[in-house]
Amino acid sequence: MTPPPARATRTDALTNRARILAVAGKAFATSSGASMTAIAKQAGVGVGTLYRHFPTREALIVELYHHEIQKVIDLAHTLAAERPPLDALRRWFEEVARYGKLKYGVSEVIHAATNGGLDDKNYEPFLEAIAVLLDAGAASGDLKPDTDPQDVLLQLSVLWRIPPGEGGEARAARILDLILDGLRTRPAPS
Repeated sequence: MTPPPARATRTDALTNRARILAVAGKAFATSSGASMTAIAKQAGVGVGTLYRHFPTREALIVELYHHEIQKVIDLAHTLAAERPPLDALRRWFEEVARYGKLKYGVSEVIHAATNGGLDDKNYEPFLEAIAVLLDAGAASGDLKPDTDPQDVLLQLSVLWRIPPGEGGEARAARILDLILDGLRTRPAPS
């Protein structure tokens, strides 16, 4: 007996899912204690609809993580193609900082879900995104050649430890300035 064909996801279900993810992203960036009920209400869906898409709070957080980090990864390629290397890198770092606000409050869940990062399907693509931007900057002479993307990722990871709220954005901007300054080429001493 042939199994029935898979049903296509309804447009309204896809719209509901997208709204839930958008609201959850804002809610978790503001407070790691955001409730599922509040997220459903702000998304304009019933709690049952939210739980149909995301059966647990952890499932919502992990899906949000994958969704948001994929946007950051994709942006690196777009920026590298459209902007001068230093501008592309700075804008991408700013997006990583925005993403860091989300990750701050839910990092324990993400860490557990990805086995401490060992099972994170986004790790290699994230490193590749960094490499695209570093390679463009090295080719233009703006950035030091042969910079290891893993070293840059370790530097960026501090952004995920900055508490959201007063002073957080200014601190992230200062840290990004330090990272960028360290990546720039320097004239050889005379």
